[in-house]
Amino acid sequence: MTQVRERLAAALDRRMLLRMAGVAGIGAAFLPGLLRAATQQESLPRVRALLERWTGTPERAGVFPGLVASLGQPGREAEFVARGAQGFTDGTPISADSLFRIYSMTKPITGIMAMQLVAEGRLSLDQPLRDVLPKFAVMQVQDRYDGSLSALHPAPRAITMRHLLTHTSGLGYSIVQTGPIRDLLQAKGLAAGQITRLQIPGLTDVPPAPSLALFADRLADVPLVYDPATHWSYSLGLDLMGRVIELVTGRPFDVYLREALFEPAGMTSTFFQVPAAQSHRLTTNYAALGEVLVPIDEPGSSLFLNPPAFPFGGSGLVSSPRDYDRFLRLLAQRGMLDGKRVLAESAVVTGTSDLLPPVESNSPMLPPGSGFGAGGRVGKGAENGIFGWSGAAGTVGMVDMIRGLRSQLFAQFMPPNAVDLIPQFQTALKADIMALLETLR
Repeated sequence: MTQVRERLAAALDRRMLLRMAGVAGIGAAFLPGLLRAATQQESLPRVRALLERWTGTPERAGVFPGLVASLGQPGREAEFVARGAQGFTDGTPISADSLFRIYSMTKPITGIMAMQLVAEGRLSLDQPLRDVLPKFAVMQVQDRYDGSLSALHPAPRAITMRHLLTHTSGLGYSIVQTGPIRDLLQAKGLAAGQITRLQIPGLTDVPPAPSLALFADRLADVPLVYDPATHWSYSLGLDLMGRVIELVTGRPFDVYLREALFEPAGMTSTFFQVPAAQSHRLTTNYAALGEVLVPIDEPGSSLFLNPPAFPFGGSGLVSSPRDYDRFLRLLAQRGMLDGKRVLAESAVVTGTSDLLPPVESNSPMLPPGSGFGAGGRVGKGAENGIFGWSGAAGTVGMVDMIRGLRSQLFAQFMPPNAVDLIPQFQTALKADIMALLETLR
């Protein structure tokens, strides 16, 4: 159990995302002309082989019980590749309709829905946070990052909505910070999300704040780790944005997402709480001890069958590959889906563009030359047009806003850099796209 605890702690540590930040998309240089390529059925042979290699065969057990990948071309339903089962002890075949804990792939959803409020004139990007949450009017900042809680100085400028969306507010994150400020965040129940019913000291032993309102009030009392608008630092900003959305719309955050996005977009399998009647679709989540997987959240007793303490705007959603592809397709089509407008075009176009103020980034999670939009990484240069992010349990989703393509990988293991599945997926996907392009010559 000590090994499991250490692996779980690492799963929500900043190191777990070092390889993730660069795999939320594929370089734009590889993509022109894909729509004219060979038939969908033959478009992903290397991805198919990769999934078969990792999930095994009837004669040979694989590392994972099951995996799902997809590639969506403009104006088309995605092609899904699914191999294996929903768990090692669950014989249910895994599919595009299986349910996965998507963790930080919640962030782009929260971010884009905040941008919808900007498009409606109910928020503005550079509006001070204090306009909506007065407790954040006067903030203190640590003199030294992750240093003493007594050596502080007044924040030189206000936190804005842009800062929350782009992780430039200076707010901390218990999965990133160390030392006294991490202890303070945990003691106040400012959790980064929920993982397991297992009692793991330092990770699951302190209950989260019981509501978004209390979460926001408690967070306002915690010093910032950086001056606002000076550094990119992964944070609780998108969780706090959930509270902003509640106050601006007058609706609970989860209700707003359901009524303004999930229902009109036909995302019928995206939840903060999995309905009991849908538990048979829920995959098992594992802690990875090398290439050995230990179950930490199983469908019959999953933590996600219960109401969460509050809807975590940074990590709380469960979704299916088919549902999340609908979200990516909605972005690719600039707010249109199934012939109707769901989101304002300006919300999508602005939210998937680079919104970063001029800041420093010392984090490998945001590689040099990257931008950041409303909750997701924005590609530049060879990756121009890419928007997407990844989740703590091995999920990745991206959209190419220039060419209308989307791709995904869905697994369930923590930390996602315990094995090389995700980098290998990126390589296989690029190779399949290059092979398709060869058919055009």
